[in-house]
Parts: sequence; C-alpha cells; structure tokens
Amino acid sequence: MLELTIDESDTLIKVAHALSSKVRIDILKLLNQKKMNVNEIAEELNLAVSTIALNVRVLEKAGIIYTEVLPATRGTMKVCSRVFDDIHMDLRMNYNYEIKENVYELEMPIGHYTDSDISPTCGIITTNGVLDPFDEPELFYHPERVNSQLIWFRKGYVDYRFPLQLPPKANIQSVQFSMELCSEAPQYNHEWPSDITIWVNNKEICTWTCPGDFGERKGKLNPVWFPTDGHTQYGLLKTWKINWEGSYLDEVRVSDVTLKDVLVDKQKYLNFRVGIKSDAAHIGGINLFGNMLGDYPQDILMRILYS
Repeated sequence: MLELTIDESDTLIKVAHALSSKVRIDILKLLNQKKMNVNEIAEELNLAVSTIALNVRVLEKAGIIYTEVLPATRGTMKVCSRVFDDIHMDLRMNYNYEIKENVYELEMPIGHYTDSDISPTCGIITTNGVLDPFDEPELFYHPERVNSQLIWFRKGYVDYRFPLQLPPKANIQSVQFSMELCSEAPQYNHEWPSDITIWVNNKEICTWTCPGDFGERKGKLNPVWFPTDGHTQYGLLKTWKINWEGSYLDEVRVSDVTLKDVLVDKQKYLNFRVGIKSDAAHIGGINLFGNMLGDYPQDILMRILYS
C-alpha cells in the first residue's frame, strides 16, 4: 500500500496527476491482470505506442508502476508492472495539538514460528543459504530455521506467538498483521491460485486466494547469490486487520469476525496462524518472505492501535 499525507505535497501532486487520466487508469486496469509491455498495452487500448509510452512514463515517475527492459525478438521491450494494490491519501493536517494514536508494533521473523504442521513440497532458505534436504517437514524444527528468509510448503500451517506488551488499561481498537507471501508452484507460475487462510487466537479470520507464484523478475531485495532462473522471486504484501466492527483484507471487509471474537481477557500474547486447509478448493502452496528477500523489507509485522 502507498500511504501519502497532505504534508507530502510533491509526491501527492505527482500521484494525483498520474491518476487524473482515463488512459492511465485503463493502463492500471490492464496491469491488474498481468504484466504487459508497451506494445501489448497499445494494442489492447487501440492507441499509438507513443501515447502509451508517454503515459507509462507519468505513472512510472509517480512510482505507481515499475518498468524493466527485457530482451525481445528484435531488440528490447519495456515491460510494465503495477507496484501497489492500494493508494491511501490522508488529507488531514498533522497539527501538534491533535490527539495522537497509541501504536504498538512488533515484527516477527518468519523463522520464529512456535509450531508447524506442514506437508511437502516444503523447504527453507536462510541467510546462510538453503537448508538441505528439501521436502522434509522435520527440517522445519532445525535450529537454523530462526534465520529463515524464505519458507514454503504445500499445505498445513505455521504458528507465531506475538507478546502483548501494552499499558495495563489499554483499550485495543484494532489489530493488524502484514506480510509478503505468494503461492508455491513448481518453479513459478503467475496463474497458480492458492487459498491461504489466516487465524488469530485459533479464530479463522478469512481465506484469500493468491493468484500465483511470482518469478519472472528478480526480487528487489534478493542478493546476488539468490537463484534467478525458475525460482520464486517475490510475493504480494497483504494486510489483515480486525477491529470491533469486522475483519478486513487491505481495508476491504472480508468477514464479521471482530475483536470480541478474538481477544481474551488479560491475555499476554496473540497467536497468529497462516496456512492452507486440507479441504481448500485451491491447495496451491505458500511462500513466506523475510525482510531480506522479495520486494518488501519486513517480516511479519503486527500493529495494534489502542487508546
């Protein structure tokens, strides 16, 4: 998600300008489905390549899309990808006398799960390289797992326990978790759906169908030693939020589960589970990214707003 405030006037103007054209909105709609080169976009919209190239530059300058030059049959081609799923513009002035929200944040490394029950295919890549052998669920309890930067499995779950270090009389207003993840296909496949479910304190929040496993380009954070051909490279950053009204995925309401269903009186931690149910319609696996691989420099981030 791209979050902007009214204090970031230069960026706000660029983004607003980029979104003020029907042609550029049509380009973003196309990029919702897949990555496309400039010629493909021009053909789809029945516009001149020069017109599309001009509008692509505006979107790129605003940071809304990402382009890369790749080899083509003749010379090279410019391939376009959408960067953000959501853009949030906060137009309120940040006066010093405003009441500020109390925020408690904690980032949990992906290898610090407290329990797991997973099925192959599965594996772990740490800061020191690949843990061998692949497809051995027992390996998920290897001590080196705490240094994980990428973990994957076909179905099952991993559990994380987040301590609640809040003031004694804190009133929780919302709890959210965000992480980078995608499906797990042989090598990679952008059209490989997987039904990924989230639980908090053993209460099922929602199931999200990830569209695929992404690997056509190198992840923005991936180091030089990370394999590039035929491997997962990056995921999508997704955010789940629970408040007193319901549950949300990227600010879209997805279930009626509220904090009343999740919170336990005087509880000292929250249990966060991510996985794929054995009866899911799409058992397409899961990749979880750490803060040094993929596109986003974070592990699993918990953010609690309270008063």
